[in-house]
Amino acid sequence: MYLMYVDESGDIGLQNSPTRYFVLTGLIIHELRWRPYLDQLIDFRRRMRQTFGLKLREEIHASAMINRPGDLMRIPRHNRLTILRHFADELASMPDLNIINIVVDKQNKSGDYDVFDAAWRALIQRFENTLSHRNFSGPANPDERGMIFPDHTDDKKLTALLRQMRRYNPVPNQPAYGSGYRNLTLTSIVEDPSFRDSEHSYFIQAADLAAFLLYQFIEPSSYIKRKGAQNYFTRLSPILCLHASRRDPYGIVRF
Repeated sequence: MYLMYVDESGDIGLQNSPTRYFVLTGLIIHELRWRPYLDQLIDFRRRMRQTFGLKLREEIHASAMINRPGDLMRIPRHNRLTILRHFADELASMPDLNIINIVVDKQNKSGDYDVFDAAWRALIQRFENTLSHRNFSGPANPDERGMIFPDHTDDKKLTALLRQMRRYNPVPNQPAYGSGYRNLTLTSIVEDPSFRDSEHSYFIQAADLAAFLLYQFIEPSSYIKRKGAQNYFTRLSPILCLHASRRDPYGIVRF
């Protein structure tokens, strides 16, 4: 069983939105690697506590750590950024971790374009495809299945979308096969999404970090540029799922 933890950066709004992009990131891990990688993250958090004073129970919410730190104001801002860099390096050291990234550029999208639907549909489809072709790093059984663990989002809409894709999932034909669609229903993803609070999940926090770093890679803030941190996303290169999009050097699916 492969478990996909999902978080986002940016927002899905088209009108008067403060963000141009919406980033959706899935962090995928096999059940057999779940415990050892959780233990590795706990060891990492202990090192961050010893070095920077970040308590194990305190959430690493990447955007907030930089811009709205709250109680973490006690840790200097440059050290908070260093924690994010160390977190990225820790994830990159886990060879059986996989990351799928979806980016929606909202500029010039029509008013009826559904950012949420487009991004989630693409992420679910890439998760399904990579499962069925056994292309994830880690254990590979011929009948692997997957389950989705998102941070809280539009829970009802996402649940309805996943249920729909099990019954009706039109996918355009490749040009070589002519126009039209095929109904490629989901077969490898089980159950409804199981929602998690990021405050209580180190893996959701890891997905949040990857989404934030990707957003800053595409459109860095002035502080991130000033600190030369816009390329921190590339530190995740060893665990990026290139099968998601062969047309992009980092496997990013772009709309």
